[in-house]
Amino acid sequence: MDSNISGRIESGPFSVYVLMTPELTLVLVGETNSIEIGSKNIFFDHDEQTNVEQFSSKLYDLCGRHISVINMLGLQSIDKVPLNRGIHVFLLLLPNGLHSSQYSSGVQWLAKAFGKESLTYLMTVVTHKSDESCESAVTDLKANSSFTEKRYHTCKNSMMDENEIIALLEKIDVMVSENDPHCYSGLMCDDTKEQKDLLDHKYQEEERIALEDSSESQQYQTGEILMLQSVNIFEEINRKKKHLTEIETLLSRLHLQDKYKQKLTPAEFLKIGPPVKLQHDTSEKDLAHTFLQRLIMLDYRARYIPVKQDSPEIRNSKCAKVVNAVDTEDNDLDAFLSTSVDSNQPKQSHVHPMDVQMAVYHCSDSFLKQNMITKLSQCQYALPLLVPDPVTLDIECPLWTFRQIMKSWKITQTKDNSNIVTMKSMPIYRAETPMVSFFRLGSLSLSKSQLMNTLINDYHSTFFHRNCPGSTKSRHLMDGVAEIAWYCPAGKPNDAFTDCIAFCNLHGDALMIEKQREILMEKSSVNVVLVPTLERGDKSWTVISALLNSPKPFICLIVDNDCGAAEMKEGKYKMGLKDKSQSDVCEELKGIIGKILSGPHTSFQLETMAEVSGIRVDEDDTVCRKGKTAAMKIVDLLKGMDVSKIKDKYLPCQGRLWHDWCKINKEQYHLKGNIEKEKCKKQQEMKKIRQEQCSASCSELMQLFIESLSSLPSQEKEYFLKWIQILLDALSTDDLSSILQKYDEKWSEVLTLKKKHDKSDQLTSKQTKLEEISKQLQSATFGSEHIFREIGQIYEAHKSLQEKTKMEETDWSKYPELAAELMISGHPMELMDGDAGHVPLTWISSLLDEVIKKLGNKRVFVLSILGVQSSGKSTMLNAMFGLQFAVSAGRCTKGAFMQLVKVSEEKKKDFQFDYVLVVDTEGLRALELAGNATLQHDNELATFVVGLGNMTLINIFGENPAEMQDVLQIVVQAFMRMKKVKLSPSCVFVHQNVTDIGAAEKNMEGKRRLQEKLDQVVKLAAKEEVCDAECFNDVIKFDVQKDVKYFSQLWEGSPPMAPPNPGYSESVQDLKNSILSKASQSTGTTLSQFKSKIKDLWDALLNENFVFSFKNTHEIAVYRKLEVQYGNWTWTLRSHMLTIENQLHTRIENGKLDNVELGYLFKEMSKTYEEIKKEMTTFFDDDRDKEMLVQWRSRFESKIKEFHDEQVRGVKIKLDEVIQQKKACKKMDDIKTEFENKLLQKSKELAHQLKDKAKDEEELQKQFNNVWSVWVNELTRDIKPIKDINLEEELFTILQDLGIEWALIHDSKTSGRYKNISRSQNYYEYVMLKKNQVNRVTGIVSSTTQTWLNYFRPSLPHEEQDLIRSFIDDVEQQSVDTIKSKPAATRGYSPTYLQEVAKNVKEKVTDFESKRKYTLKKEFTVDLLLYVFDKAGSWISDSHNKFKISHDALTYLESKTNENYNIFKSFCKGNSSAVVLGELICEKLKVSTVKAVCNKTAIDLAGEIRCSFPAFSGNRSNLEKHVLKSLAEKEDFDSYIKYIQHPRSQTESFIKEEVEKYIYTDVNKHVSQALFDATEKVKTQRGNTDMWLKEFSSLLKDVLTFDTISSENFSDINKFDFLKEEIEKGLTSTIKELGSLSLDKMKEFRQKPDQILIDQLCNCCWVKCPFCAAVCTNTLEDHSPEDHSVPFHRPTAVSGRQYRNTDEMSIDFCTTTVASDGSFYPHHDSDKLVPFKQYRTGGPEYADWRITPDESKLPYWKWFVCRFQKQLEDHYKLEFKGRGEIPEEWKRYSKEEAIKSLDEMCTTEVHRCKRRNSRHGDIDF
Repeated sequence: MDSNISGRIESGPFSVYVLMTPELTLVLVGETNSIEIGSKNIFFDHDEQTNVEQFSSKLYDLCGRHISVINMLGLQSIDKVPLNRGIHVFLLLLPNGLHSSQYSSGVQWLAKAFGKESLTYLMTVVTHKSDESCESAVTDLKANSSFTEKRYHTCKNSMMDENEIIALLEKIDVMVSENDPHCYSGLMCDDTKEQKDLLDHKYQEEERIALEDSSESQQYQTGEILMLQSVNIFEEINRKKKHLTEIETLLSRLHLQDKYKQKLTPAEFLKIGPPVKLQHDTSEKDLAHTFLQRLIMLDYRARYIPVKQDSPEIRNSKCAKVVNAVDTEDNDLDAFLSTSVDSNQPKQSHVHPMDVQMAVYHCSDSFLKQNMITKLSQCQYALPLLVPDPVTLDIECPLWTFRQIMKSWKITQTKDNSNIVTMKSMPIYRAETPMVSFFRLGSLSLSKSQLMNTLINDYHSTFFHRNCPGSTKSRHLMDGVAEIAWYCPAGKPNDAFTDCIAFCNLHGDALMIEKQREILMEKSSVNVVLVPTLERGDKSWTVISALLNSPKPFICLIVDNDCGAAEMKEGKYKMGLKDKSQSDVCEELKGIIGKILSGPHTSFQLETMAEVSGIRVDEDDTVCRKGKTAAMKIVDLLKGMDVSKIKDKYLPCQGRLWHDWCKINKEQYHLKGNIEKEKCKKQQEMKKIRQEQCSASCSELMQLFIESLSSLPSQEKEYFLKWIQILLDALSTDDLSSILQKYDEKWSEVLTLKKKHDKSDQLTSKQTKLEEISKQLQSATFGSEHIFREIGQIYEAHKSLQEKTKMEETDWSKYPELAAELMISGHPMELMDGDAGHVPLTWISSLLDEVIKKLGNKRVFVLSILGVQSSGKSTMLNAMFGLQFAVSAGRCTKGAFMQLVKVSEEKKKDFQFDYVLVVDTEGLRALELAGNATLQHDNELATFVVGLGNMTLINIFGENPAEMQDVLQIVVQAFMRMKKVKLSPSCVFVHQNVTDIGAAEKNMEGKRRLQEKLDQVVKLAAKEEVCDAECFNDVIKFDVQKDVKYFSQLWEGSPPMAPPNPGYSESVQDLKNSILSKASQSTGTTLSQFKSKIKDLWDALLNENFVFSFKNTHEIAVYRKLEVQYGNWTWTLRSHMLTIENQLHTRIENGKLDNVELGYLFKEMSKTYEEIKKEMTTFFDDDRDKEMLVQWRSRFESKIKEFHDEQVRGVKIKLDEVIQQKKACKKMDDIKTEFENKLLQKSKELAHQLKDKAKDEEELQKQFNNVWSVWVNELTRDIKPIKDINLEEELFTILQDLGIEWALIHDSKTSGRYKNISRSQNYYEYVMLKKNQVNRVTGIVSSTTQTWLNYFRPSLPHEEQDLIRSFIDDVEQQSVDTIKSKPAATRGYSPTYLQEVAKNVKEKVTDFESKRKYTLKKEFTVDLLLYVFDKAGSWISDSHNKFKISHDALTYLESKTNENYNIFKSFCKGNSSAVVLGELICEKLKVSTVKAVCNKTAIDLAGEIRCSFPAFSGNRSNLEKHVLKSLAEKEDFDSYIKYIQHPRSQTESFIKEEVEKYIYTDVNKHVSQALFDATEKVKTQRGNTDMWLKEFSSLLKDVLTFDTISSENFSDINKFDFLKEEIEKGLTSTIKELGSLSLDKMKEFRQKPDQILIDQLCNCCWVKCPFCAAVCTNTLEDHSPEDHSVPFHRPTAVSGRQYRNTDEMSIDFCTTTVASDGSFYPHHDSDKLVPFKQYRTGGPEYADWRITPDESKLPYWKWFVCRFQKQLEDHYKLEFKGRGEIPEEWKRYSKEEAIKSLDEMCTTEVHRCKRRNSRHGDIDF
């Protein structure tokens, strides 16, 4: 380099520098990505690069030294660089992460370009980003022998840190001082002798001339000579500049300019985007993406995408230009012969198809490259083997991209005159095959690539050639690329070759591409060279000569020569191509190659490319190596092991243990004998297995895997997982290949014998052997999915036990999070274990929970697929969405896998979901399974998959009617089940491998036949599933025209060399568009709903009786949410109605209102009602579950309207009664006012008389008492008093009138027996047999009745006990309701009230008897009447007392004694009229204030308790939970019995207890305001006392009842402010008293908070379970057509049930028995047994109950049975023994665990409502 040269050459994103004489000269070498070039970079003054040696002013400023920098970054393509000055140091800059690979290539280039001695002056600098660490780099570099640690430095790639640069310069100084000489001035490579000698000669000549000329002249001449030496460098730089410009232009045209550094990733294509353009031209900017998308869809026409020009000028120029000339014959001829006519073709040709492919390749990250190359291989295209970097021109071997490619072929060998065909299948990188390489030397008239295609595949352009569509002369990225393809024979006679052969094609002139040429010639088994001519002086002669002297076979094809094929010497052939057809050449060439390869030859294996020096291997990247290293640690453990034993040793949790666990779990649904004991035993066995799994869960393999998964950075983790997959697949390939070969042979033998109808032992033996091989095939399969399955099992085991073991270090609880990250990034996750045929629910639920945590509860559209095994389901999904489900031979999908596909941002507006969740499944009728197991497995799988999917693809392969029938039957049955459980997925039938799919008539016929077949299958399945369906459309919405798709066969020809059929990818795209079109109308499902649906479906399937067992957990959750909302809406209406009632009630009491119109009440409620309706509309329209809520909308809207109307009409009735009462009392009210005035006057007069005489309180009291009784008698002497009632006498009279003996009444009264009639445990003493049950002739009781009687002596059947108890409760309720409807409080008591009740009771007893086989004794009727009278008596007494207070003058006056005494006493003390009036008003206000506060407080209190107390804030299930918790905390057996027998009564008691704990008060502000307003008005208007009192009472009319006070006795008051102050003083003490208001006090008034809450919470369903008597927890009283259900079922012993014919209590849970194979008697007198699984057919009381099998271990009732065992036995006179013996496991539960289980059950009720379990003995119910 000449130091006098200065200038700059610039090329795109990269530049090259050259530079002046300094104190220190540095040369920067390496790749351009090693540093950031910017204005603050200390090494460079300018943002842009220069090509000259440049003095660094920044370095001068930094250290005060003259330092020059020569930037040769990115110039590795220049092989020889002469020097004209000394270089002190070569700084080799290496980017962190790529340091290892770039160090090797950098050192090699440095030695070649500057000579090996230059390495003495090498300083290695690893650059890194500011947030990176590169501590490990030095360790990596130490592996190189040329590396010296003391000549090593690290710094940030921005080169801005002064301290780092100073430290580097210090190291440079040390190195310079150590080197001798201090600077390097070598010329070129040491071995370039000729050029060195030439330069020596030139320097000697310069010295001679120098003696004659001045020193200045000599210096000039020397510079000129060296200047000439620099020309070659600048030519190279200019050539590189042009090349980079072309690359930059190409990337810009393809809109990939930003992707060269920020690479494309698989995630960009693993998403739902706009549809791929198949038929239309694509613009250049979309070309790259369209190419990749179509390649993913296996469309090999991706290479030939038509391009539309973007500019109108270019578009219009496609037609030929019209040349206008004078129309003469000569002119026409001249114009035609002219060569100067301008073409109308665009100057810029379209992009070469291979440039598109390679541009995408260069702009893709390694994972997308790998996917892309795998797809190219599937499309039977050649793959890049050696690829020059478009910028640095370094050669790379992309070994990584080949790692996923599997190839299968059949080798034909001749033995004993017969051909033996052997199948081989393996990853292509492991295949050792011959390689035939083709080279072109010079320019040829024919296409080398086209010739190669004829050898490999005559009908498909494996190698792109000049005659392919879209080919152009200009291509920028293919020269120097070596492509490879493999010929795979099919084992047929017409195979071109008998074994697999690799063919390699070096693109471009091999003379110019020396490095690639040498590598390939070295690696090849046969070299084929094409030359235009063959003469000794040709440029190609050197290469030909070397090949002739090489031991490798060599074929020379001479284009311009017509000589025949000849072997010139052993292994050396030549053949002329002139005047020969391509087919002839091809045949001759095949023969030569075949002959060569039939003898000894070298083999080629892709992996050996990693050993080639001078090239970069992509797997040398640090992240890739680290991923591989981590994977190799695992694989090294497995080397030398039989694959079938690896899983046993390293993955123990998923083998025998997991399979045993699944088996026992399924056995839980077929329990027999002592069910609960058997169930406990099974659960203990399952627990033991889980413990074994925990103990075995820390294998070395799993520890290494989890450690890598947890600790590796994301990119290294991706490589690690890929490497694991690659290496494990390779591990099992050999075994799989040999087993498949055996399977194929044995299967052929079995088929042969079957065709002969051979039924001998030989067939049985071979079938048995086939089964054994099938099992071997299963155990030989080993991949990363098995490791993830193990992770799932480790997690499930630990989770079920909640124990920590040796796995603590890796923390099993983090496993779902690790898996969730992978699932989100696009990894498929196993949903159903195909080997065990089981869904690991705990693992899947936790995994999806973590996905929800990370993504949110996103909506997904679930797309599942069903079809026969090996029918191309996974292939179709992979092509449709770019997925990577396993599709290779022997690795068919087992079970089910799920994978998330994101909806792109641009498409989100078209959909209501965020992801498509694809579920891929194993094939139906899998060969590995046999007989009934196959059918059951297929039915389970189909039901599960169809239930999960929003849409299911039904994949039918071929046109075999029998096979189609089997698949359709399974599918139709699955859809039928969905209909019965109210799930409504959609479906699309995909008919694959159909010939002539273009024939519309044939398609129509095919669709018609499919529709007929479906309808036929529906009729058959309808009988089995007991479903009313005549055709497929009755089962599922289906349009045969739109929902049936026909696919052509996948391959265009015969595999293994056939490419995919382009029609297949078109069909895939059409299907995808159809699916997405349907999906756009769906809201999909949330991830949480998907999770619960998995559990619902699997639980129901385990129970086998799917329809009975299935419960839509999500639907239940939504319904429960609706129930809570309904409670809120009704409460709002109720509380507002109560407030209105209070206001109007007060106004009526104050005489301000005498009529209430219904319309007025509706108007008052209208605002609140409208708000509620709006809330309902919002809830039903906007809730995320609105699609599910719609089924209940009309019913709940109707219920709310009914509730509103009932509330309004109820209040109207109440207020009308108050008005009637007020009118009835009007006369008495007038008398009261008169009496009050008279008594007040008398008190005032007496006080004036005694004013100075009575000095003490006692004397005043005495004087007052003396005259008070006189005054009262005087006032009431003409009024008849109201008598008290004697209920005892009334009752006796009524009973005697009914004909009941006095002795029976007396006996019941004295014993008190009647009080406990509703709680009696045995009604046996009350009954006797009817006469018609005894044979009149023999006098013998009928056998059925006798049996019935004897079985249960001395007690009644439990069912009869319950019936009698319910009858008593009903009679009590109806009688009390009848009494309460009577106007006793307004009109007084009448004996007819009780007479009516008594008559009704007797009639009901008679009616009840008529329906039973027994009669009730008179004692029962007496006890029941006394019990009812006792309950009604207290209410009658209270009502009569109220009537007496309101209507009896004497009683009223006696109640006024204290009030009048206080007035009297106040006047005696000399108080003014204002003071006395104030005290009087305060006394009256005190009563009404307390009353008003209590009424209002009751409403507020009920509202607050409801909001803040958990028991009252939810739905009915929540209330039930709190009742049970309360009972457990009290541990009172009597309360439990009350709850069991009278659940409503106990619930009401619970509400009352809770309200008492929560009392609060409210102070009325209205009085103070009324005082102020009345006083101000009187002062303003100068009114008197009368005016003030009227105003004051008017202001309080809506708030307080205020009796009128006569103003006559207080006419002397004129200071109303003083009166106001006196009243306010008195009110203060009243308000203080309100602060200590008790609930008892509140209960004296009209509104009671506990009753308000009881009305709100208890008007629900109270129907009992027909088995265990648990109460339905539906919030609506009439919730038809919804079934009765309860989450808290219990052992039937709790309600006193026993095994028939014994005194053994039944401890079975009904949720267990309904899953069992047992039977039961629906009634105690039934003779016919009903299977538990068909319990709904047992009668009306069973038909409306939904009791789903339950696997929960709810300890609550188990604890209860153990805690109160003795009390239960005593209470029911039965024992826990025999079949009813309590399992030991039950006794381990504590009260705390019992209560906790309620919380868990309620919290997860929605997730656990549907359970399964076991079997039951014959129990009598």
